[in-house]
Amino acid sequence: MSATTALAIFAAGFAAGTVNTIVGSGSLITFPTLLAVGYSPVVANVSNTVGLVPGVISGCIGYRRELKGQRRRAAILGLACAAGGATGAVLLLVLPGSVFRRVVPVLILVACALVIAQPRLNRLLAARHTDGRRHGGVGLFVTVFATAIYGGYFGAAQGVILIALLAIFLPDDLQHLNAVKNVLALVVNGVAALIFIALAHVAWATAGLVAAGSLPGGALGAVLGRRLNPGVLRAAIVVVGTVVAIDLLVSAR
Repeated sequence: MSATTALAIFAAGFAAGTVNTIVGSGSLITFPTLLAVGYSPVVANVSNTVGLVPGVISGCIGYRRELKGQRRRAAILGLACAAGGATGAVLLLVLPGSVFRRVVPVLILVACALVIAQPRLNRLLAARHTDGRRHGGVGLFVTVFATAIYGGYFGAAQGVILIALLAIFLPDDLQHLNAVKNVLALVVNGVAALIFIALAHVAWATAGLVAAGSLPGGALGAVLGRRLNPGVLRAAIVVVGTVVAIDLLVSAR
């Protein structure tokens, strides 16, 4: 691996760690980068998941103030995330690689659409009246489980889906919900990463570079997430994701 390639992967990891804490779609930066340097889609996805875990951890630590009083909520929903993340990771490993190559462009485009829609979703959901349940009930548990399956399988923009679900079902400030979102994403990615480490091929040098970048990036994201308007960041993510999805669709023919 050349120094230029290593620097590009590190920089992508740093950016993804920051974006994951703020917006929740950092894989749309790192995954295309790993494809561009020559990894197959499945190896890129596995190595990306493993490498981004430290960044999610640092993001959770950065949001620890907003997590106060939410331990039980995070624990209940974390069970759904652990089960869903494990299911998605196993599906990635047992299904043929050709399935992932066909499905991932569609998933990327869906993720881009969610990133575009996030500000409008947040405004609409903030105005909703809920029934006041502190943990969201069965509806939130089931939909978080389904999202975690997606997160374990691929996961780009899973944070966008999680924050939308939390805002639908829970009457709370969006910053508090974003803190819980980061914890839930950590559970999904952490469980999937453990399965990948045990059963899949991880490009360890690459995963290490992503991790080295995502760790400080996640901490920075926790600082910026309280004050940064992520519009420009969101636009760049959507452009990159769309270009990658189109390229994968064309190359799959």
